[in-house]
Amino acid sequence: MQEAIDFLSSKNSIFKEIIERYGLPQIPKRPQGFETLVLLILEQQVSIDSAKATFMKIKAYTVCDPENMAVLSDEEYRNLGISRQKTKYIKILAEAVLNKELDIESLASKSALQVREELIKLKGIGNWTIDIYLMFCLQEPDLIPLGDIAVINTIKELFDIHDKLEMEKYAQEWSPYRSYATYLLWHHYLTKRNRKITF
Repeated sequence: MQEAIDFLSSKNSIFKEIIERYGLPQIPKRPQGFETLVLLILEQQVSIDSAKATFMKIKAYTVCDPENMAVLSDEEYRNLGISRQKTKYIKILAEAVLNKELDIESLASKSALQVREELIKLKGIGNWTIDIYLMFCLQEPDLIPLGDIAVINTIKELFDIHDKLEMEKYAQEWSPYRSYATYLLWHHYLTKRNRKITF
């Protein structure tokens, strides 16, 4: 991580200031696999804490694997607090694994581009979900998830860039460590707001 932080600090003093003010960021790590993809679907457009609470309800109710999640009824999903849309997405994912259309274990040996091409085929798994899976589970070092509201708001605040295309161009300067830049931006966003998140 030190190499990444030295590189980013040399590119822009804002990164150095974040560390001086708030300390080093947490590098999020999650296990690879079906469960994490289910959790990421639950996290879409809601807070991490709220998604985690729903995920724990699933785990208390059943084993979160493709076999079980494919056969739960819509009513069971609803009782667990899962929206109709997310129910559909989880079932699509479960069926893709069961039908061998998706081999989650093989993703670890593929490039970030190959992983994206494979996951994007599934309805309900978009670029944000794929970015987070690549960063948290596969430890991809060079991604900036510009579908993440906290990342966008922090770039607006710290760099005064308001256009997403401009953000993408500007962030190219941070390559090959854009994921670490993202961890620093999240760190600033959360710590400034006195929020603690367990990834």
